[in-house]
Amino acid sequence: MTDPADLIVVGAGPAGLAAAATALAGGLQVVLLDSGTALGGQYWRHPPEHAREAVPTDDLHHGLDRYRALCQALAAHRTSGRLDLRLEHHVWSAVRDGDGFAVHAVDRHEAPRETAVVVRAPRLLVATGAYDRQLPFPGWDLPGVLTVGGLQALLKGGGVAAGSRVALGGTGPFLLPVAAGLAARGVEVVEVCEAAHPRAWLRHPGPLLRNPGKWAEGAGYAAALVRHRVPLRPRTAIVAAEGGERVTTVRIASLAPDGSPRPGTERRVEVDAVGVGWGFAPQLDLLVPLGCALTDGVDGNAVVAVDEGMRTTVPGLYTAGETCGVGGAALAVNEGRLAAASVLADSRATRVPADKHLVVLRSAVARQRAFARAMALAHPLPPAWSSWLTDETVVCRCEEVTAGAIRSARADGAHDHRQVKQLTRAGMGWCQGRMCGPAVHCLTARRGSYEPAERLVATPVTLGALADLDEAPAGTACTAGTACPVGTTGTTGTVCTQAPTDNGETDKECS
Repeated sequence: MTDPADLIVVGAGPAGLAAAATALAGGLQVVLLDSGTALGGQYWRHPPEHAREAVPTDDLHHGLDRYRALCQALAAHRTSGRLDLRLEHHVWSAVRDGDGFAVHAVDRHEAPRETAVVVRAPRLLVATGAYDRQLPFPGWDLPGVLTVGGLQALLKGGGVAAGSRVALGGTGPFLLPVAAGLAARGVEVVEVCEAAHPRAWLRHPGPLLRNPGKWAEGAGYAAALVRHRVPLRPRTAIVAAEGGERVTTVRIASLAPDGSPRPGTERRVEVDAVGVGWGFAPQLDLLVPLGCALTDGVDGNAVVAVDEGMRTTVPGLYTAGETCGVGGAALAVNEGRLAAASVLADSRATRVPADKHLVVLRSAVARQRAFARAMALAHPLPPAWSSWLTDETVVCRCEEVTAGAIRSARADGAHDHRQVKQLTRAGMGWCQGRMCGPAVHCLTARRGSYEPAERLVATPVTLGALADLDEAPAGTACTAGTACPVGTTGTTGTVCTQAPTDNGETDKECS
């Protein structure tokens, strides 16, 4: 890219791909950053290029035609020079920079070498998706206990099954494709434990009827489970895992309507791997420090507040997909397109989608968002899930903080996960509360959605990469269209030679 960027898109999953393709079609110069080695995000995760023929995974994906069309659209614009695609770039911060934004990333495509990168543009669109939400239970820290998303990532990324005899538990439709994918590869899925009951959907028939593709997809998964003789147990949960060096057994119990185990129903099942998932938590690490307003989501998570065009409350900042509430890939694609249409309109681009197209797009988003709300209401967290925990159950695995310590902190006056962190160190470890934060909030807070703590560094970054920000040596790559330190090589091979200003930058832009 030789011209200054008009838009930075962070995240190359369904929402980010659709947003980038729409913005490029409207004539904008776009920088697209993603930490993965290929386009698609977690939803369209694939094995490495050299292994794709040996590890077929197409049956694990939905919407591959849409994915391929988006990739082709981006490839055409990359050839023209209007798309600057930065894969294996881990974004760790985004800040206001004058009238626009500066996005800080670490380039890891030559790992273990890391290179600091700063990209600037007047508008920023964050499409960072979500990650598995976990509820702790005795034994969840044993080797072999994974999230259901982790199990699927192993399947999609390498055709790897985590075990030969697997139990799945939690709530939500995501359990079904993971079970079907494992069973199709010869894994014995001994049980799928769904904490909710299918009858809950009868209270929300409208969204289900208006989204026939969703229930057809669910019926396909159900048929696959029947074909592979995988038992699906409603109102059931994995309440404990046992083992030595790794998990060997799970304890399964039937649940009362409030989620507490029914006395006398507990049984043990032998396994060599476990997958557990309680929905997803939006990835808001880049958005919270920028100061955009949040709102309560139906599923107990705080989500970004946006207008009908996916604009946040921060001028020039847009978001789409799971950051606005978990709703699936089809919704994320449409929200990405809608957000990019707003960018085009706000940029006064010459090619803005027609009003009639936007009406259709907004209608689809509203319909799919209604289904997402119904799904969250039909698959809530069991209110009494904490009754599964003993005081010795580890909740924060990084700092080894137990449920008993968190209960004591609440008794001492802590009323949210931030105060628990101050009193117990829960959330101070390597994951910075991403794994335990929602659970600590549920154990502590009397009301309100889980709002993640502000993290100024969104992903681990080396001190060496941070040092590069203060002093860029000659030959270090910089971003096209931005002022660069003297002696720095531009992305097209030019070297800035102008005298520096008071802030150490030159008045000349790289080209």
